[in-house]
Parts: sequence; C-alpha cells; structure tokens
Amino acid sequence: MVGEDSPRRGAAEPVDGVAAPLLIGREEELARLERVLTNPSALVLIEGEAGVGKSRLLEEFLASPAGGAHRALTAVCPPLREPYTLGPIVDALLATDVDAVANLGLSGLAGALRPLFPEWAEHLPPAPEPAGDASAARHRVLRALAELLDRLGVDLLVVDDAQWSDDATREFLLFLAERHGRGPSLVVAYRPEDLVGDPWLLRLSGRLRPHRARLRVVLDPLDEAETAALASSMLANQRVSGEFAQHLHARTEGVPLAVEECVRLMARRGDLVRRDQGWKRLPLDEIVVPPTVRDTVLEHAGRLDGSTRAVLRAAAVVADPVAEHLLWRISELPPDEFAAGLAEAVARRLLHRRGHLRVSFRHVLAGRAIYDAIDERDRRSLHERAGRVLETVTPRPLAQLARHFRQAGDGERWGRYAELSADVALQTGDETTAGALLHDVLTNGDVPAEQMCALVEKVPFGSFTGPGRLRDLAAAVRRVLDRGVPDPAVEASLRFQLARILNDMEEFDEAHAELERALPHLDRRRAAPAVAMMLLGWPRGRSPAARHLTWLDRAAEFARSLEPSDRLRVAAGRAPALLQLGDERGWAEAAQIPQAARTVRDRRIITVGYLNIGDGAMRWGRYAEAGGWLATARRLAIEYEQVRIRDLVDSTQLHLDWFTGAWDGLAARAATLANTDDLHPVSRVEPIMVSGLLRMAAGDLVQAAREIERAVAGARDAGAWDTVAEAVATLVQIRLREGRPGEALTISRDPCEVVAEKGVWLWGTDVVPARVQALLAVGAAAQAQDLVDAFARGLRDGRLPAPRAAVLDCRGLLAEAAGDYTSAAGLFGRAAAAWAALPRPYGAALSRERQAGCLIRAGAVPEGLDLLTDVLGGLSSLPARLDVDRVARTLRAHGRPVPRVWRGGRKGYGSDLSPREREVVVLAAEGRTNREIADALHRSHHTVASQMKSAMRKLGVSSRAALTARAIGTGLVCEPGADSGD
Repeated sequence: MVGEDSPRRGAAEPVDGVAAPLLIGREEELARLERVLTNPSALVLIEGEAGVGKSRLLEEFLASPAGGAHRALTAVCPPLREPYTLGPIVDALLATDVDAVANLGLSGLAGALRPLFPEWAEHLPPAPEPAGDASAARHRVLRALAELLDRLGVDLLVVDDAQWSDDATREFLLFLAERHGRGPSLVVAYRPEDLVGDPWLLRLSGRLRPHRARLRVVLDPLDEAETAALASSMLANQRVSGEFAQHLHARTEGVPLAVEECVRLMARRGDLVRRDQGWKRLPLDEIVVPPTVRDTVLEHAGRLDGSTRAVLRAAAVVADPVAEHLLWRISELPPDEFAAGLAEAVARRLLHRRGHLRVSFRHVLAGRAIYDAIDERDRRSLHERAGRVLETVTPRPLAQLARHFRQAGDGERWGRYAELSADVALQTGDETTAGALLHDVLTNGDVPAEQMCALVEKVPFGSFTGPGRLRDLAAAVRRVLDRGVPDPAVEASLRFQLARILNDMEEFDEAHAELERALPHLDRRRAAPAVAMMLLGWPRGRSPAARHLTWLDRAAEFARSLEPSDRLRVAAGRAPALLQLGDERGWAEAAQIPQAARTVRDRRIITVGYLNIGDGAMRWGRYAEAGGWLATARRLAIEYEQVRIRDLVDSTQLHLDWFTGAWDGLAARAATLANTDDLHPVSRVEPIMVSGLLRMAAGDLVQAAREIERAVAGARDAGAWDTVAEAVATLVQIRLREGRPGEALTISRDPCEVVAEKGVWLWGTDVVPARVQALLAVGAAAQAQDLVDAFARGLRDGRLPAPRAAVLDCRGLLAEAAGDYTSAAGLFGRAAAAWAALPRPYGAALSRERQAGCLIRAGAVPEGLDLLTDVLGGLSSLPARLDVDRVARTLRAHGRPVPRVWRGGRKGYGSDLSPREREVVVLAAEGRTNREIADALHRSHHTVASQMKSAMRKLGVSSRAALTARAIGTGLVCEPGADSGD
C-alpha cells in the first residue's frame, strides 16, 4: 500500500480496560465496497456526517484481503482555513520511497511536478518550458500526476475528508474520472453537509466514462441495537443493558465517534458498573454524560499528564499532519517528555501516526475541541512557534505559514505568506483560494497603502460570490485613504483600485468620481491610466455620448504602448462600451478578443468581455449573435469557476429569452435569479424586470407594476439609464392599459430626456415608442412627431435592427393618429417583419395587431380579420394572456369565431415556425452552415439539423436558397441592404 499503514483497528490493545471498537453496522457497506472495487477504474462515493465512520470503513477495507489486493494511495484532506493546492495528493505521494521514484522512468512531462516535489528534484526530469496560460499549466500538472500514479502502479486512489479538498485536488479527480483507458479506481469520502450547493461531486460522477463501475455509499448513524453492539465491543464483548443502550443512543444519536468517546469517558469516571454478566450505567442523577463530542474530548484530555496535554495543544494548533520532529520543536518540551507525551496521546487514540513519522489527530473534531479550549494568549504563542518552525521547512508551506502568523498577530509575515500563497494558487489556476487569501489579509490585516495597491490588483473579483466580499474590500481601502496617504501617486493608485472595486459592485457614479480624482496622478508607464479612461468611457449617468467616446478613444490611443495582456484588458472593456453607445467600431474591437486566456487574469477579462458584448448585441437586436457571445461567456465562467459571472450571464440570457420568445420556464428562472444573494442588487434588476414583463403579458398588471417599479429604482440608482429606459417603457404600457395616460407621460419624460441629452438613441428602442403612445393619448401629436424625427435622426445610418424596427412602429403610430390608416398598416407591417427577423415574436405580434386594426379601419376588413386571427395564434403560443384576450374580443366583436384560447401547458406550433426554428432560419439566410448555426445558438448539430428540416417543411421548400427567398418574402428576415428605418 502506498501512502500510509492502516492496521485493523479492532486489534488494538485495551486502554483503561476499554478496547477499541469493532466495526459495527457496516457489514453490508463493506461487502458492497469490496464487490465494486473488483472492477477496474471504479468510482465509489462515501458520504456521511462527521464521526459517522467513513474513515473507519476505509481503514477496514484497506486492511482486508480485498483491500490488500490493491496498490492503494490514501490522501487525507486536512481542514485548513485555506487548503493548499493539491496538498492531499502531494502529502500522500511524499510517503513514497524516493528511490522508487528515481527508477520509474518518468517522461519529460514529469518535470512539471518539480514545484510540488522539491524533495525529488534530482530524480525528476528538467522543468518544461512555461505554459502559454494558467489553464495549460494546470492541465500539464494533472497529466504529470496521472503519469506518476500510473508508473507507481497505483490502482486505487482513496481521498478522505474530501469536503476539505482544494479546487486543484477536485479538478485532478475530475481529470482521472474522464480519462480514456484504465485509470485508478477512485474512492471519495466526504461530509455532504459541508458541500451543500457545491456541484463538483455531481460533476465527478457525471464525467465518469460509461464503462466504469460506480457506487454511492451513504453511512447513517447506528440504531439503538447497533449502538449497544458498539459499546459491547469496547467492553470485552459483554452485554450492555437496554437502559444503558437507550441512554447512550439518545445522547449520541448513534454517531460512532460520539458513542466511542462517551463509553471511554464513563469507564474512566467509574460511571459504568458490571452487574449480572453485563454492563449498566449508574442512575441518571449520579452521573452526567457529555452531550457533545467536544465535552467528551476535553474530559478525556483533562485526565492526561502535562506533557501529553502540551503535545495535544501543539498538534491542535498545527491542525495538519506534521512530522514528529517539527511537533517536538513547536511543543518546546524536553525530548524525553515529548516522546512520552506523544506515546501517551497515541495510546489514548487521540493522535495517530501516519507514514514517515507524521502524526495528527485521529478525529478532526477532537483536535478542534482541544484547540478551542486553549487560552487565547497561549494559542497566539503556539501559532507564533509553529510559524517559526515551519519557516525552516523546504519547501515552505505558504498557506499554513499565512494561517499561523495571522493567528499569532504577526501582520507583516501574514501578509507576505498570504501573498506568496495566493501567487502560487493563481499560477495553478486556483482563483478561489487566491481570492480568499487576499480578501482575508486585505480586510483583516493592517496593510500599508502601497502594498494594498499591489494586493488589490491581484484579487480575482470573479471568484467571489455575492457582494459581501467586495464591500469588505471597498471598506478596507477607504479606511486607508481616510487615514491619509502622503504620496499623491500612491493615493491615486489606491483610488484607482477602489474605483475598480466599486465598478465591480456596480456603484458606477462613485467609481467614476474616484477615477477622475485618480487619473491625473496615475503612473503613465503602466496600464492604470488606460483602464481608468476605459471605465470612464462606459455610458453611465447623464453625460453625453461624445464625452464617453472621447474617453474610449483616449484609452485606445494610450493602450497602444502597453503589454498584450493590458491591451486585451482595454479592448475587452472598450468593445462593449462602444456597442452600448451604438458605435459600429465596437464590432471590430470585439472580433479581436480571443477565447483562450494566456494568463489567469485574462480569464476574467475575456469572460466579462464576452458577457458584455453579448449584452450589447442584444441591445442592438442581433439576437442570434448575442446568444453566441453569451454561450461562450457561460462556458468560460463554468470552466474558470466564476460563479458570480455565470449568474450575470444567466441574467442576461434571461433577458434575451424574453425578447426571442423562449418563455418556457422563464418565470421560474427569473424568480430564482431575482432572489439570489450572489448577485449585486443592481444585477438583480434584469431578472426582476423580466418577471414584471411576464406578469404584464399574463395580465397581472398590479404585481407587474410593482416589480417594474423596483427595477426602475434599482437601475436609476446605478445610473444604468439603458435599463431605466426599457423598464419605464414597460411601466408606461401598464399605465396606458389601465387608462392613465397622464401618468404614463410623466414617468416617460425623464428617460427620454436622458436618451436625447446623451445622444444614445439605441436606448430609445422601447421607451421612445412608449412615450409616443402616451403623447398621442393626450393629444400631443406635434410633440410626438418631433420625438420620432429626433429618434430617426439619432440613429443616422447605424445598422441597429431593434431601434430601426422601433422607428417603423413610431411612424405607424403617427400615421394612425393622423387617420392615414392605409399608410399606418404598411408601416406596422414593415415593423412586424423587422421584429420577426430578429426574432422578437412578441413585438412582431403587437405590430401585426396594430396593422390588422388599421386595415379594418381602412376598410379592408376581411384582410384585417384574417391577419388578426394569425396574431391570436402567435400570441397564444407565447403565451400572452392579456393580449390574447384583447385580440379575441376584437375578433368576436366583428363576428369572427374564436377558437378555444390555450391557457397553459406545452403545445405545438402547427404550420407556424417555432421561435427556435425562426432563429435557425434567420442565421441560415445569412449563409451560415448548420454547424456554424449550432455554435452560435449553443445547440447540438443534430438539433439544428432537425429544426432546419422542420422549418423547410413548414415553408414548403427543399433547398436552403429557396428557404432564404421564402423567409425574405414572408418578412421573417429583411432583404440584404434593405433600410427598415424610414
């Protein structure tokens, strides 16, 4: 067996007349484990609460003949505050004979292991050339570790206490699970209560190759009979009374660790008496059995001599498995006393020995109980000692050193080792660990201003979930600024970092204020000025578009002299900012942004860039492209474990699905995102707004208004006027449907004024038509005409499909108000075709409804009613109950029979194209292949082929050329070069 010796625990000698317990109540689980591991490359998941016996089950298996048939490597994950990268695997392998490693004939790939195993440096190949990016470097290390296991002949990898594993260890397990060919069997033991909401075990099981056997073992607490049997096995297999068993089970809830410790305590205290060939406890009023394991352990330890307690305290402070000679130095005991104390602690089964003279607590809970009981002053002293001792170890255990000096109150050393440990984590792609280390030292340490600038620059904001940690960082930076920073350059750099944090928190006004204060004093030799200009160029607040464009152009000019990574940082921010301003140059800039990240920092830059470009494409009305950008952003966010960014992508996708008519399950998704704590309040505006839109379409105007008002308030507070404009447009529609045009006019004034003042007419797509309707409703036709003219002029020649469609709707509204119903019908028909081409089926249906109404009023009643019947079917398929009822009433008023209105449930689209089929047709008309369409829409190639076939059947064509011609002829897509705006 590789890694550690694991003798059968039932063979231990009794201590104080109480033996180690036998394995009780696990016979079936042990047999299942033995059976499944006769298969090569199996996966076994063992779950259970603390103390329930997961480690014991593993030890019994490994000590059995079936376990002995394997060459096993056992890795135990210690409960570190910040787990170190691949620590459990490295520690297990370090127990391997170094001479064996020298003779393995490892390939050159194994040179990547040198940073992890400096002890083996002379036996490993030379280090390879640096990888192109962190992801590639991490993958190379995983491959090298897999090769090492293969060469050692390891056919069983056991990972215990996996709930405390670091991200890199988890990734290694995923890597092994999905390897082709025969890899080692994997046994992973963990506490499910410590993994709530963490999907990595599901991913591990899901990635297992289909031919590999798998087993999930759930260990439950013992029942009363099994509790009695466990106690009996510790008491010379003598019977225990029913009352004793009942009491013991009630107090311990059948958790084997608690049962074991309680029996030991009662035996030592004389609370057990042997009567009638069995064991009973004394009456309840004569003894007190501790209700928790902590009390049990402390009572146990309190009866030991001073040397043993000193060893236990030192081991509790170290927490990790530690070499005996290091533990001796930390304890500061004379050698003889340390040896005696260690022997006693092992004999009492509080500590146990691992391979290579390493020791640790047998139960983590016991170690924690000892630790918590140490006097605070003594604890700080022990941490100081542990840190000083571990500083002499090569390589230095950076994460442990950071923890020890933190607890010791040595801020300078804590900060130094935390930064070094974070650097290592970032180099191996472990952003979560790096973010936690840096957040801790920045928010809880006394960090000088200059060092704070450097540390904040390294923080991977995308690794944080929820706004709390960002708020902590902002508060920490402000505290330093409030104390005063004498050097203007350092102060500027610190304000720049504060602005980055505030920008990520979506507190844009405060961020811009800090940027403007910082910019004049920032170091012109570095990237900060360009990034500051780029952030100032983001179109927030009421500043005119020209000012934003000036900042963005200055950022591009400044970035030309920067390093590639810094140029990427500017481009990934500048491209979506240009798109939000309606500037065509944004597309060329977006095309330059790669998907592959060269550095860890580039990961977040690229992921956020793709997200924001997707949002920009959605605003333009280029929905298929938006879906492609968002799909890539989501894939990258998942790959890089950027949970908060993934939620932001999902929020934007939610918005896109509203536009494209993909409403199935949309309300539930909106509710989930609107109530998640992982999103900033401002980021929850989008799902809240979508929820309100769905409620409005369903006819629940009161609740819809409440939600939209929340969205308006949140977006206004952040200066996000693009979102304010869209949300207000919805609120205007609600007020008009309620017969309150005056209120609709009032609430639409401010956002329309902002759109006009800024000159960003892209943001007018929804709010301008809404305000035009409000103006016409109160008889202000001249003002409505002026607004529409300004809207059309503001779009100029920009290829902005969504606002162009909105202009057509506006012109139709003006013509209808003027009584020119024939012209109005034509304009609404063109608007409907433009909306359908995006595709935006709800907008298309509403425009067709207006077209039908104008046809009827122009005297073309049959044509109008036919069209209105088609509209009813389209609205029913979304479903939009409020609009369906309105159209049905109109049809009935004209004597047309109305089919039963669909009130829920999934239904087919009959001969009409579904929203997803429309998306495929639109992209096919652009000349894209099925595979390109699949990539853009994030669907499988087979799904797209099926949807293409269905669309061609419904449109009655047999070729893609005919499909394009039919799509243009029916208004599904616009003819290339056609102007839909005037």
